[in-house]
Amino acid sequence: MSNATLTNETVHRVSFLDKASLHIPILKILQADGTTYENAVMPVIDKALAERIHDTCVFTRVLDERMLSAQRQGRISFYMTCTGEEASIIGSTAALDDDDVILAQYREHASLRYRGFTTEQFMNQMFSNEKDLGKGRQMPIHYGSKELNYQTISSPLATQIPQATGVAHAFKLQGKRNVAICYFGEGAASEGDFHAGLNMAAVLKSPTIFFCRNNGYAISTPTEEQFAGNGIASRGVGYGMHTIRVDGNDMLAVLAATQQARAHALEHNAPVLIEAMTYRLGAHSSSDDPSGYRSKEEEAKWEQHDPVKRFKLWMINKDWLNEKDDAAAYEQYREEVLNAVKVAEKVALPHIDLLITDVLDKPTPALEKQLADLKQHIKKYPKSYPKSAGRI
Repeated sequence: MSNATLTNETVHRVSFLDKASLHIPILKILQADGTTYENAVMPVIDKALAERIHDTCVFTRVLDERMLSAQRQGRISFYMTCTGEEASIIGSTAALDDDDVILAQYREHASLRYRGFTTEQFMNQMFSNEKDLGKGRQMPIHYGSKELNYQTISSPLATQIPQATGVAHAFKLQGKRNVAICYFGEGAASEGDFHAGLNMAAVLKSPTIFFCRNNGYAISTPTEEQFAGNGIASRGVGYGMHTIRVDGNDMLAVLAATQQARAHALEHNAPVLIEAMTYRLGAHSSSDDPSGYRSKEEEAKWEQHDPVKRFKLWMINKDWLNEKDDAAAYEQYREEVLNAVKVAEKVALPHIDLLITDVLDKPTPALEKQLADLKQHIKKYPKSYPKSAGRI
């Protein structure tokens, strides 16, 4: 690295820096009672956008409620909720252009809904039926939609981070005025892919928005056991990119930060890091019991910062919403989701022949033999494979 890229300041006695040397403020616009802070600079938002955001919040809450119950009933195998982090996800997605590409981690289904993913499409994916866009090859909540520019979820943590750098770099090379946004948790920021992805983006000047949902826990590991630095935002500064820390439960602050991050990324062909300080009110996943690592008192404290309630109160204060219509929206979606569950779980699974398609232009003889052996096995033990036995 050329010395010209480094500071020219010199000192003549030993002087170390520590995490307190970097002051990182947190952007807040919306208060818990639905009012805004004095002198707060508002994002670009009108009634239509606010209603779309609110509608996505309501649907996401209902989807999480219904599908977690469905998992407990054994109707689907796995689920992860977005509860408590809606402002981080929906507020940032609302700041994007529909042609911007989203590379999510696994808790961002609200962004997919914001873009128009239908209730039926959600159900088909979670039940892995023959209408599933992923042909039943993924776990529930591992969505993907080419039409909506939402890249398919990958279970291994942080793989999407360097991929996002590449997607945005491709936009730049093609002369497109679009960005890639990459979502990840603070736990994923401990993976090597995080450092590789951010460094590449900074050096290549890739118009990528790196969006960290710092919800306090990497599954059961609290942040103080993950890292000793000043959160994740300090790393963005270290990699030489514009960085901001925002209240992740403040819909307006997240919207404003992402709107300006996108503008900067496009104007300068440069990456931006946003660290959203939030909290997942639910478990990490349907396989997790948070009572083993956090207290009810802690959860109750964060419930006072509920992002959906805060945004609802703001809309009510502006006469853009009332309690009656809000309650009606919840009831409407509860009925819609429940009906969609009943339909999707009865749709047949994808045909077994689809197991060996799409990876290669033409399945190899070895793959074809393995498929034939699998069919024979299922025919021999049909009672062990009740859903597949009728699709051979």
